[in-house]
Amino acid sequence: MKEKKKSPWAWIPSLYLAEGLPNVAVVTISVIMYKRMGISNADITLYTSWLYLPWVLKFLWSPFVDLLKTKRWWIITMQLLIGAGFAGIAFSIPVPFFFQATLAFFALLSFSSATHDIAADGFYMLGLNSNDQAKYVGIRSTFFRIAIIMGQGVLIILAGFLESTSGCEPVTVNIDASPQYSQSTLFVPKVQNITEQDGDIHFITDKNIIQIGTHKVNKDSLTVILTKVSESNIKNGFILKEKEDKKKEDGWWKKNISNPFGNWIKNNFGEKRYVTEADHTGNIAIQAIWLSKKPEEGKEMILNTTMNRGDNSISLLHGERLSFNQNNWNKPAYLIFQIDPKLTTASSAEYKGLSGNIPFAWSVTFFVLAGLFIFFSFYHRVALPKPDSDIPHAHITAKSILQEFGTTIVTFFKKPQIGIAIFFMLTYRFSEAQLLKLINPFLLDSKDVGGLGLTTGEVGLVYGTIGIIGLTLGGIIGGFVAAKGGLKKWLWPMTLSMLLTIATFLYLSFSQTDNLLIINICVFIEQFGYGFGFTAYMLYLMYFSEGEHKTSHYAFCTAFMALGLMIPGMFAGWLQEQLGYNHFFIWVMICSIIPIIAVSLLKINPNYGKATDKES
Repeated sequence: MKEKKKSPWAWIPSLYLAEGLPNVAVVTISVIMYKRMGISNADITLYTSWLYLPWVLKFLWSPFVDLLKTKRWWIITMQLLIGAGFAGIAFSIPVPFFFQATLAFFALLSFSSATHDIAADGFYMLGLNSNDQAKYVGIRSTFFRIAIIMGQGVLIILAGFLESTSGCEPVTVNIDASPQYSQSTLFVPKVQNITEQDGDIHFITDKNIIQIGTHKVNKDSLTVILTKVSESNIKNGFILKEKEDKKKEDGWWKKNISNPFGNWIKNNFGEKRYVTEADHTGNIAIQAIWLSKKPEEGKEMILNTTMNRGDNSISLLHGERLSFNQNNWNKPAYLIFQIDPKLTTASSAEYKGLSGNIPFAWSVTFFVLAGLFIFFSFYHRVALPKPDSDIPHAHITAKSILQEFGTTIVTFFKKPQIGIAIFFMLTYRFSEAQLLKLINPFLLDSKDVGGLGLTTGEVGLVYGTIGIIGLTLGGIIGGFVAAKGGLKKWLWPMTLSMLLTIATFLYLSFSQTDNLLIINICVFIEQFGYGFGFTAYMLYLMYFSEGEHKTSHYAFCTAFMALGLMIPGMFAGWLQEQLGYNHFFIWVMICSIIPIIAVSLLKINPNYGKATDKES
């Protein structure tokens, strides 16, 4: 009996939620957890960076996913394995050697997730005809982004809630910033004669509300205060001294290639902008905090302070994690808050310090993820369709695996237009890849260096909210219009929408407008154009991967896609420093010629993606 056709809505959203969550767990959640657990920044960045390697190299084992079992089997099995990885992390957090143990499980998680990505992307192409592939390409991207937002938001909030309910009463620090406050806050509060109090142990602060003026302070004075506070916190055991980075001398490449070439570009094509080094920065205020009584013998109380709500332009500069024990409970620890130097109007923020059971909070959070992936595995066992084309290779032996592995690679590089296709994959985002790296710096940099001079909070609204909405809407609409007319019909409109909307940043860099509405509109237009245009790119990768080994070939295509984003991003910042923002955005517009050439060389079946296409 033929299986009843299942709606793509029954499995695409959940499948791409399952694809995005392990990614954000490895890239983002791991960093936050290790920071809360007291691991140094140097160790966090070194070891967690290696965890992304399986996603970069996944094309190497993609042929095995093509050859062994079905894509459906790989999805269900990998989701179980990902759930086991999350459970392993949860069990490992409370142990003394948690850092090594959790890293091992994160490595398992990243490998399993990369393999899941191979199978999920392959199944998407097997389970849908080309018209539905076009229609739902924006939906799958949307749910992948929702997974990222869930990981960076909901799961972090859950861990924070568990921290706040498992320790002593949270500490609330309210900061009011205003140009009306003229009194200096550039001093370390004096706290003396701290005595033990009755009742439950809790934290005490020297003031309930911090009032801080928006005037700037001298950088040298700030450095003196920061050094004094840092030395006090280290001396009293509240924080550990970070390893000092040894200053490296310029290598051969920088001395002989990068610096001379950069100077030549700067002298011939750079902006003639004369900038004096600012000797002032954002104002600061210092909060003293201590315990009401001596903790139990051998007990350590960790206070983690983060923003609860308010303006991101008010940041915690020092004292994010403080450790209290029986030796330092009656000494003041210090937190330093700083306002963005570009903030000139009244604003406020609330920070909350939590001292709960951190291992317990993060263990429960990862147990929730483990349970979610066990649910995903059983749900997809029922919800995923069973395409006729999703079949394992028969008579698999060690010799045949090696032969098929070689065949997969050879057939990819023997595809029609392979050279042009690779050129397209590497260059379609050549302009956008450079722009993406510089959007945030451009919005944040002061006007005297060519930026827009927005505060951190304003950038969060402009790029982190309005930009994401534009990107998501562009992707969804792009998918639906491509499903109506096909990839070939919409390839040029999508390409031009992505490239021409870059001109909004050219306008912003020359106008340097203060109007936040205009800035929001420009960023929305550019990100919408990128989301709309990126649809064509994803559809072409699926189109080019069509054939017997489409799962492996799509993994190869995504490797070229990653390379095409990585290489321009590597030199974009360096090039902007030589050219300045005005000339850099002109350069980015000129670079649009390259993807236009690549698109003009492509030959695409006019029926691919059309609503009339009934292929299964």
